[in-house]
Amino acid sequence: MGTVVLGTGSCLPERIVTNVDMEKIVETSDEWIRTRTGIEERRFGGKNEQNWQLSATAARRALEAAGVDPKELGLIVVGTISSHMMMPSTACFVQAELGADNAFAYDINAACSGFLFGLDMADKYIKADPEMKILVIGAETLSARLDYTDRNTCILFGDGAGAAVFGAAEGRGFLSSFLRADGGLWELLYMHAPESTNPDLRVNGSTGPLIRMSGKEVFKYAVKAMASAVDAVMEKEGFTPEDVDIFIPHQANMRILTNLTKRLHFPEEKVFINLPKYGNTSAASIPIALDEANRAGRIAKGDTVLLCSFGGGFTWGAALLKW
Repeated sequence: MGTVVLGTGSCLPERIVTNVDMEKIVETSDEWIRTRTGIEERRFGGKNEQNWQLSATAARRALEAAGVDPKELGLIVVGTISSHMMMPSTACFVQAELGADNAFAYDINAACSGFLFGLDMADKYIKADPEMKILVIGAETLSARLDYTDRNTCILFGDGAGAAVFGAAEGRGFLSSFLRADGGLWELLYMHAPESTNPDLRVNGSTGPLIRMSGKEVFKYAVKAMASAVDAVMEKEGFTPEDVDIFIPHQANMRILTNLTKRLHFPEEKVFINLPKYGNTSAASIPIALDEANRAGRIAKGDTVLLCSFGGGFTWGAALLKW
């Protein structure tokens, strides 16, 4: 038995924020953003579009596509770094909203790799209990975590949620993964917590819960790490780019994507990219792209799907699935 995707769904906020709109917020220009990132617009959450609400809508769409009732779920996992509350988790809010009474629920904090880590974990649970059906979500409202005076970061990120329902099936499913982390490089991409009320536990130099990034250094590590993860998982399965039907990388930055696909020798027609429309949605990036590719007919039963990601921590990895 293998762990298969039974259905996918996604949800994007209604508000579209173009590069021209960003010109009114921070010192930048449409041309500057396009040439350096490939991003044309992104979505920012509005009223009734909290992280858990976007998650729940994406989840409902995935459950409908899968033909699975919420009460059939045994587990809900949400990859996010922008939950609207520290506690309860976004996953608990989603569980309550869906009425998934039989599911336990928790969040994963692995930044942009959150969905990929959740997928790997779902595979382990389903291998232990093939009767389980698991909902994995990647969701972010990073518009609430941006420093709008920092043009190098605030132009990159957007909000959204993507979801997939997983179950067991014969003859296809999750093949393998390669996951890694390096906490020693945290200072290149991080976000502080709110200030501690205990003076002894306050972090010197904390700038609050806003994304901070050393872009050039992150670029260098991201391409190398994702390429090594893809190489490792492909070697594990004895695959070459010719064996992969569609490659869905984390939608971080067009320069990263271009360098990554060239380094891996993947033809452009096999690489799914929606970065220009949404920017970097962190943990939501891969599941949103997966849902769009699925609904556009880019993935057929039996296809080999390759996923890879890189995020703060650092965290990174790759996974192969037989659809």
